[in-house]
Amino acid sequence: MVVHTQSGVSMKIAVVGSYGAGLTMRVPKAPAAGETVSGGLFDSGAGGKGSNQAVGAARLGAEVALLTAVGDDEFGRSAHELWRREGVSAAHVVTSGAPTMVGFILVEPSGENRIAIAPGALDELDADAVDAFRAEIASADVLVVSMEIPEEAVVAALRAGRESRTRTLLNPAPARPLPDGCWPLIDVLTPNQTEAPVLLGLDEGHGLGDEELARALQQRTGGTVVITRGGEGALVAQGARVTTVPPHPARTVVDTTGAGDSFTAALAVALAEGRPVDRAVGFAAVAGSHTVSIAGVIPALPTRAQLNALIGSAS
Repeated sequence: MVVHTQSGVSMKIAVVGSYGAGLTMRVPKAPAAGETVSGGLFDSGAGGKGSNQAVGAARLGAEVALLTAVGDDEFGRSAHELWRREGVSAAHVVTSGAPTMVGFILVEPSGENRIAIAPGALDELDADAVDAFRAEIASADVLVVSMEIPEEAVVAALRAGRESRTRTLLNPAPARPLPDGCWPLIDVLTPNQTEAPVLLGLDEGHGLGDEELARALQQRTGGTVVITRGGEGALVAQGARVTTVPPHPARTVVDTTGAGDSFTAALAVALAEGRPVDRAVGFAAVAGSHTVSIAGVIPALPTRAQLNALIGSAS
């Protein structure tokens, strides 16, 4: 697969989502209920889907504005330092009296992960905060929204995007059924194979294949649906067509934690550059492939130069 990057294109991305401190332990195996597993290695760092996506987009050359909420604590101060260093505008970030979100992440030797989250300050992100962010949404090429924040903020952000005619991209993670009024506000929806049936309110034994899920979701939004499938690539449902975008094989799989955020950031940037959806998804697949090969989320988010090198090696 050959994906050519476009240079010299001005892009602006607005991101509404989460920030949290990620407390990661690499373990020999995930513990069962009541079991204690020793031999783990601990690390901490910045996380949260919204912040990861904002940093990812900025590293790929976009001008990025972020709306999230953090506490008046050390984690919150570290977040502002991260955004300053990465060139992400945090002028509208809410400072709450509640603690900054914390996520506890267990990573197995295969790279698979399990995550538990204490939302803290994010629970206070509301429609008023989104209203103060409207000018940033209106001036953006793409609005990216993820779902580690209250539903009120998700809906308000998508509605602001629709009203300002900014292209909306919803990364539905962590997945939950969407309110009916949300569906027509989404231009691009990016669930993985696990999240797709949850969005549709289906039980575990629903029996639908990925293509059927993609079509069902696309019928609800009337826009574009991209179902990410890890090592199997992605399915893209747009109009009457469902197409397959092949994966970009990873050199090695070390940690899958930030892969979805890296994919989303790269997809938003590629769409803002004006790429057709299939090519934008191909570009995003390269970003996800890079990310799973490096431990930690922020260290693994690629720069444009790193993606160019990977794309060139696959040409």
